[in-house]
Amino acid sequence: MPSPGSAAEGADMDSAARPTPAPGRRLGHELREYLATSAYLYVCFAALLLYKAAILRGHGIDYAPYGLAAGKALLLAKFMLIGRTLGVGAQRGSGTLLHAIIHKSVLFLLLLVGLSAVEEVIVGLIHHHTIRDSLAALGDGKLGTVLAMSCLLWLILIPYFAYKEVDMALGEGKLRQLLRHRA
Repeated sequence: MPSPGSAAEGADMDSAARPTPAPGRRLGHELREYLATSAYLYVCFAALLLYKAAILRGHGIDYAPYGLAAGKALLLAKFMLIGRTLGVGAQRGSGTLLHAIIHKSVLFLLLLVGLSAVEEVIVGLIHHHTIRDSLAALGDGKLGTVLAMSCLLWLILIPYFAYKEVDMALGEGKLRQLLRHRA
């Protein structure tokens, strides 16, 4: 009689025995993943910037940096792919689906905030600013702004990882299939 863990072990062996996709196919998959993640982030960031622009316009301030939303979306999507490649948030136990979603969204939030800070420092150094000045410029130098931006980013990451985790639980591609077909 098989032990309770043998089914999981068999699944692990099956995934280990699966051949790795050809480099061209893997590159295509990574590119699609990058573009889809970038598009999702762009829509979220553009909506936030549209809201900010509407508020500022109400105070007589013209503000429309939609290129900023695109650039930030492309950069953060790349950071997310790097994090996934490095195994950030890889399942460590048999927690619930909700636990996996929260766990990954928090870890990736920390990764994105950290890498964004590194990016600011690098850009600052290129422009001959000190590391301290570059970090102080984050969130216009206000802790409340940094915390608010981090909370918004976390709220953006939760549905992203919910989709990813539910899709993985159903079988890769099944959720997309369900969403595209009538019930």
